[in-house]
Amino acid sequence: MGTTLTSRAGADDAVEADRGASTTPPVTPAPKGSLWRDANFLTMWSGQALSQFGAQITELALPVLAVLILNATEWEVGLLTAAQVAAFLVVGLPAGAWIDRMRKRHIMIWADAVRAVALSTLPVLALLGVLEIWHMIVVALVMGVATVFFDVSNQSLIPSLVRTGQIAEANGKLQSTEQLAGLAGPAFGGWLVGVLAAPLAILVTVVTYVVSFIALLFTRDHETLRAPEEHKPLIHEIGEGLRWVFGNPLLRRIVGTTGVANFFGTIATTLLPIFALRELGLTPQMLGIVFSLSAVGGLLGAIATPRIVARLGEARAIPVSAIAFSLAPFFLPAISLVPALAFPLLVIQFFLMSFTILLYNITQVTFRQRITPPRLLGRMNASIRFVVWGVMPIGALLAGALGTWIGTVPTLWIAATGELLACIFVVIGPFWGLRELPDAHAEHASETT
Repeated sequence: MGTTLTSRAGADDAVEADRGASTTPPVTPAPKGSLWRDANFLTMWSGQALSQFGAQITELALPVLAVLILNATEWEVGLLTAAQVAAFLVVGLPAGAWIDRMRKRHIMIWADAVRAVALSTLPVLALLGVLEIWHMIVVALVMGVATVFFDVSNQSLIPSLVRTGQIAEANGKLQSTEQLAGLAGPAFGGWLVGVLAAPLAILVTVVTYVVSFIALLFTRDHETLRAPEEHKPLIHEIGEGLRWVFGNPLLRRIVGTTGVANFFGTIATTLLPIFALRELGLTPQMLGIVFSLSAVGGLLGAIATPRIVARLGEARAIPVSAIAFSLAPFFLPAISLVPALAFPLLVIQFFLMSFTILLYNITQVTFRQRITPPRLLGRMNASIRFVVWGVMPIGALLAGALGTWIGTVPTLWIAATGELLACIFVVIGPFWGLRELPDAHAEHASETT
């Protein structure tokens, strides 16, 4: 629950594509706002917007189903959360190399189909009265694998849909849509859980995945695949992606901050449903409203990012936003000291987190996709996801173990302290001495193959 730094759905919402290296001519930047007249982009964007809305519903319905209906323990909730992101650790690296050899839009189409089918089994099992927590864990594992392929492909698709000068605008629109989904989705999900019960609310998400599937079928891209004879052994291509990411000192520091923040953030978000629904006594409807109100912060963050970057500079916006989102997590365990103020404090905390994470993500994601050669985009994203999402199942399991051993609130204090350390990588880096981050020309000049 809440906003991760990498996009899940996301968090790290980078969008890049593999268009072939030397055959693509320079593209003249399009005028600002022209994507509103791009029917192809609007088709893809509409499908993504609806599926993001549906994902917000399930993001609330799943923990309600586990915690309140199946009476899951802290350890079981930790296993469920770990299952949702385990695939990034297990298949994240080879997925990037495979994706760089395939049409990314086609991968997204198949991933949507798999997610819709897998998720639909939960309400069916619930209606039959046989649903158990292990069913949810298995479905989470299947959806996690599909999500790895969907997200890495999604991160690599936009440059094959829009012009180079429109990439930042496309990122901003996609991020804004995600925040709008976060604004309406949880409140609507809370209402659905109250009216229809959690299993039936999940069916709404299934429908949105089907709509995204159809929208992608009607979207057209201009991706050019590499010739098969250009493919190198899988282990070599994986290593090439890792060397590109960790050979760049700025990317290396961004990965450090994002990975540490996601590790400790996952500890907190894993135990959040137990803390909010059991210990604070919030209803699913109240928790949904909290997330909807807090999503206003993300929406405002996406809207304000261009102005903040213009004032601070692209490079300095990264450590500034990192400091802010590293301090906000202390609100969560502090609520245990004043439980009567749980609702407004939760709103404030998630508002601040959403605003600052969106500023951070849009800035660093645009930098990443701008400097990476097209043929490495999938592997760059997969390499980063392997680290910054790969730590999340470990954090979820640790959350379950610590929550069982020392309790929920002490574990939340540990998580907040750990998240504070995340900003060190970019705070002590060279970002303060720069205003703008390097462009593609400087980075490509040093590329090695």
